[in-house]
Amino acid sequence: MKRLISGLVLSAALSAGVAVGAAQAQDVKLVNVSYDPTRELYRDYSDYFVKFWKDKTGKTVEISNSHGGSGAQVRSVIDGLPADVVTFPLEGDILGIEQKGLINADWKSKFPDASSPYTSTIVFLVRKGNPKAIKDWDDLAKKGTVVITPNPKTSGGARWNYLAAWAYELDRSKGDQKKAQDFVAAIYQNVAVLDSGARGSTNTFVQNKVGDVLIAWENEALLSLKEFGADYEIVVPSVSILAEVKIAIVDKNVDKKGTRELAKAFLDQLYSPEAQKIFARNFYRPGKPEHVDPADLKAFPKVKLVKIDDVFGGWAKAQPTHFDNGGIFDKIYSKN
Repeated sequence: MKRLISGLVLSAALSAGVAVGAAQAQDVKLVNVSYDPTRELYRDYSDYFVKFWKDKTGKTVEISNSHGGSGAQVRSVIDGLPADVVTFPLEGDILGIEQKGLINADWKSKFPDASSPYTSTIVFLVRKGNPKAIKDWDDLAKKGTVVITPNPKTSGGARWNYLAAWAYELDRSKGDQKKAQDFVAAIYQNVAVLDSGARGSTNTFVQNKVGDVLIAWENEALLSLKEFGADYEIVVPSVSILAEVKIAIVDKNVDKKGTRELAKAFLDQLYSPEAQKIFARNFYRPGKPEHVDPADLKAFPKVKLVKIDDVFGGWAKAQPTHFDNGGIFDKIYSKN
């Protein structure tokens, strides 16, 4: 009898072990490769999505968020980083991965608003009291003004900075491309440090106290005010650029890993009312502001925002013209 009971206990234990193993086998992992300043955003969103997925499927999802300068992040995905999804600061980043056959060419039509669930823009962060009296882009080109901005060769945010300055001078000079190039070159003459990513530039300006003005993502500037408000001010230029963040499933990877349903849900939920609130709380402009408390929208000032499609012919044209090897940025910076 003791032997029989022992056998039954052992059998029950083995059955329980199989059940636990089966439950663990249902747990899944997702890799989101993003850009430098979204660490706080995707930490908050991942907490929301883990609960959403558990309530919906009963499964536990483990989310790994990778951050860095977007240019380096693109190369990492191309070189084998097993991303299920990418959430990048500009369309050109995803086009680079698409060209390598990892993302299907129709990615922009797979999610609402041309796969752009939230946006941002470019502003200036200056030291308290604005000692250099910086009011607009032309002040950044003046001799004696020390500018901090990331490297456009490695940072998507830096490319938005560069194009916003170019668009300002185009607007001021009634479309004179030569004047725009000379103007942007004058700003880069004043750049003291070219960090690889936007967060690195924020640290250079805020933590290391280098420079008079930081050209920054709006969310980075607002986050700096939240953490170090007594020491800094935001200056909103008269003209800036609409930075449309883009998202996509990395098709080749999810088909190999069997995670397409999970990846699609992760990106679908970026359009949910809950996610839109998370964007606003992290100082990104929600694509659907009607879902957000009006009080959380007061942080976003009205500014004339140009679109890259209207001014530069879209990223498919802007990227090779300005940022590929031998492009305008290389010519500008080689003279500095």
